[in-house]
Order: sequence, then C-alpha cells, then structure tokens
Amino acid sequence: MRVAGLFAGIGGFELGLQRSGHHAELVCDVLPASRAVLNARFPDVEYRDDINRLRSLPAAVDLVCAGFPCQDLSQAGRTAGLAGDKSSLVGEVFRLLSRRRVANIVLENVPFMLQLSGGNAMRAIVDEFERLGYRWAYRVVDSFSFGLAQRRERVFLVASRELDPATVLLADDNPLARPRTALGELAHGFYWTEGLGGLGWAVDSVPTLKNGSTIGIPSPPAILKTDGAIVRPGIRDGEVLQGFDADWTRPAETVARPSIRWSLVGSAVSVPVAEWIGTRLRSTSPYDRTRDIDFPDRGKLPRAARFDGKRRYGAEISVDPLGIRPAPLTEFLRDTEGQQLLSAKATAGFLRRTRRAKLRFEPGFIDAVERHLLRMGGDIPPRSASAQLELLAA
Repeated sequence: MRVAGLFAGIGGFELGLQRSGHHAELVCDVLPASRAVLNARFPDVEYRDDINRLRSLPAAVDLVCAGFPCQDLSQAGRTAGLAGDKSSLVGEVFRLLSRRRVANIVLENVPFMLQLSGGNAMRAIVDEFERLGYRWAYRVVDSFSFGLAQRRERVFLVASRELDPATVLLADDNPLARPRTALGELAHGFYWTEGLGGLGWAVDSVPTLKNGSTIGIPSPPAILKTDGAIVRPGIRDGEVLQGFDADWTRPAETVARPSIRWSLVGSAVSVPVAEWIGTRLRSTSPYDRTRDIDFPDRGKLPRAARFDGKRRYGAEISVDPLGIRPAPLTEFLRDTEGQQLLSAKATAGFLRRTRRAKLRFEPGFIDAVERHLLRMGGDIPPRSASAQLELLAA
C-alpha cells in the first residue's frame, strides 16, 4: 500500500510498514527535530510540517497511519481527552478522511483512553469511523511480545472500507509468560524519577519509554543490573529498545539539543509492531468469533473490540499477537559507552521519595538501591519509623 504518515515522529510506523512491503508517499510532523530525522531516513518522501495546513492527502494513498499526540489521553498527562489541545488533533485526520475516504487507517495511542471519561475518547473515535462508513477493530498490544525488552502497551486501531480489520488485529494470539522478579539473576528496569505514586517496575526489561517531562527534560529509565549497579541506558540502547537501528535519531542533533532524542524515541511507535500490522494488511487471517464478548454501551471499554459493519463486539484476546520472547535485557545494553551510573544525588532523591510512599516494593529492591548509593559515595536517607519496624520484624 501507499502510505501517508501523519504525526510521523521519527517514522516508527513508516519504517515498520516499509519492512512489510508498503511505501510512504507522505510524512507529516510539526517538530523540527522530527523533520531532521524523517528527511534523513526517508529522503525521497514528501514532507509536510503542519497537519492543520494539509488540505488533502495524495491521490495515490490507500493507507493512513497516525500516532496522534497522547498528552491529553495518558494517565501521566493532563487527561483532558479529545477536548485537549494536543489529542484533539485526531480531528484533523477525520477532516482529511471527509475529503477523501482513504481505504485503510491505522491509529495508535495509549490504552488509558479506553477508560478515560468512561471510555468516551475511544467511543468518539469509533463513532466517527462508523459515520464515515468504516469497519474497525482495536487491540491493546505489548511491545515486549515482539522481541523487544520493553514493557510497552499501546492500543492500535485499524479501520477499513475494503477488508475486515478483525482479520488484521485480532487473528494472531500467542500469550507469553512474563518473567518474575529475580534480583541478582535478572536485570530490572524502573523509573528513578518516580517512587511516590509509581515505579514502572519491569523484570528483564525496561518500563515504557517516555517522551520526557513537561519541561522537556529527558527521562530514561534506570536499570538495576545483576551485579547490583544501577545505570541509565544510553540513547543508542533506547533506540534499539524501540526496534530502530542505533543512532536512528542522530540527525535531530543538527537542529536541537542531543537530549531531544529521548523525547523522540519515547513518543515513537515500536517498529516491529508496525511491521506486524503491515504484514497482516497484506495477508489477513481468519478471526475466531468465539472470542466475541459484549461491547458496553457506557463505561470502561474492553481491551480489544471490533465492528463488523452492523454491531460492536468486545474480544477476549491477549496483548501478545506474536509471543516472541526478547533476549535478556543485559544483551540489549550494548552501548556501554552511553550507559551512566545513576548518580548519588539521583539515587538519594529516589530513596527519599520511597520513604514517603505507601507503595510495596519487591523484597530486597530498596536494599539494593541503598547499596548502590553507598558505592556512589552518598549518604542513605533515614527510613520511616514504619519501614524500620518492618525491617526489624523481617
């Protein structure tokens, strides 16, 4: 198919679709850093910088992909829903489809939109697709099951006027068991910038890569290695954890500070997921209708669903279409020059937040963080009275 990539970012959708035999005709993104990457990696593809000024899609296009901004839909963001300034840009996709009904659409966003405002964000989207004459299916999938050592759940929606989207998104199901905590035996990823309300704990993988803080500070995760050291991975490892080649985003440094690369990678679509969707668009597979469940009229939505042109159904299916177990996280961490030990200041700040938290941490984890802090020459902040009592009781 010939593809128009909207909100293209660094081209995760476009690269995955290219690997599965499709070809980008147009890419559109407003960020100068994204433009630098897209122009370098897709030099023969037309580039447009503002979807609001895009009057129509190229006549040859028969597939539109769009990872529209998630800031207003994510649990960590403002949760303004489709009324927010950023995520309301999905309306521009429908504006373009109203001008010409492109046959196939693929959207990507955070799964929190399935429960945000009682599921109204996703309902608004599928309502519009039905109004325009499309069948649709959506599903939450985890990048971990595509051979990437990253726990990254995202909801993908396929809408089509020529094929059954359930035969694209809901045909493959290969549930994959996740590894359990094994300190000292496996590496463990977590967010050192958290510690009060969450941790982002991930065993033999990293938690979902983020697009940075609201003031543009990069936010790579930390990794507790098997030897007890806590490191922050380098950006080259971050790119590989999303399925890109190392240094894919280096062109961004020609127009922005190097740290912008973490934001670009954190916002990207995981390449192998896009490749799987592209492969299924070329060769569909039957959907097992015994998976159908009720689709609620209101309230939180199921994590997978479909519309056959007449009726909406939920679907019982895992987040693992392919079930490809990743290599151990330590094998992903090849950029040893880019790795940095988590500083004493950062480690102490994380520990102080855990002292105030009501979270339950894995046994031995806080002890491991304290040992790392001592090796870094820092002073261990005092534990709360309750934590000290629990330690004595243990």
